[in-house]
Amino acid sequence: MNLQALGWNPFFEKSFYIYSGKSFIPGRISAEHKERYELFTEHGACWAETTGRFRYFAESRSEFPAVGDWVAAEYFPDNHIAMIHHILPRKNRFSRKTAGVRTEEQILAANIDRIFIVTGLDHDFNLRRIERYLILARESGTEPVVLLNKLDLCSDVDYKRLELKSISAHTPVHVLSAKLKNGVDMLKNFLRDNETSAFIGSSGVGKSTIINRLIGEDVQLTQTVSGFMDKGRHTTVRRELLILPGGGLLIDTPGLREIQLWSGEESLSDIFEDIAQIATQCRFRDCSHGKEPECAIQ
Repeated sequence: MNLQALGWNPFFEKSFYIYSGKSFIPGRISAEHKERYELFTEHGACWAETTGRFRYFAESRSEFPAVGDWVAAEYFPDNHIAMIHHILPRKNRFSRKTAGVRTEEQILAANIDRIFIVTGLDHDFNLRRIERYLILARESGTEPVVLLNKLDLCSDVDYKRLELKSISAHTPVHVLSAKLKNGVDMLKNFLRDNETSAFIGSSGVGKSTIINRLIGEDVQLTQTVSGFMDKGRHTTVRRELLILPGGGLLIDTPGLREIQLWSGEESLSDIFEDIAQIATQCRFRDCSHGKEPECAIQ
């Protein structure tokens, strides 16, 4: 495999320099299976595991490899397997608070250039959820693009697009129907050689169908949504890095039932810039925008 086609660039090459004399090779995590990983290397795809030393010194789940990570690994050609010794510094990471009561970071994808936030124009359409996705995207330092899928199921597209524009600032918004192959080709304008894009969204919004259209074949399993309340069914069961035939890479992610912010007050200010400006007119600097007198937000 060509490392440049996998997203290798001077940033990672510089980070790998200290490992280059230790019989290590660079590789990129393409999928995770509990304690095993699928790894893309110059020798092709292979299975990989972290070393015992790596696991011993890792203090949290976020310190283990995530899909999109570049690693320094020892390759064993006879068995076509690799042992992961180190994770190269991440250019960025897209993460959320782990679902449930634990306060722990879950990395959904690493080293990405763009995030496609996919939502359906059916009952899935939810401005508050899209806001949280946008905040997570800003926090990761990546370029967000909102995709409104299932154009064929919506009769008030212009109204929903207007609603979305009120919270999405300058974020590009595109309407499409993956099922009817309407509007998918324009996404190729965002897909460039040596760049990685990630798809996120709820179950059943059509992420896998969009990816199949972009790749040109059914590499990702898809299902129709349930007829009861249009609830989506999980199709993608793991995060996976895919190589586009025309160049560029995609990361598909399972549907997210819960999005809790990991951090990012600065990102909140970016999303709600107009509210932040109004807040400067409150009478009290520490106004909670609740019951205080002369609250500009109220």
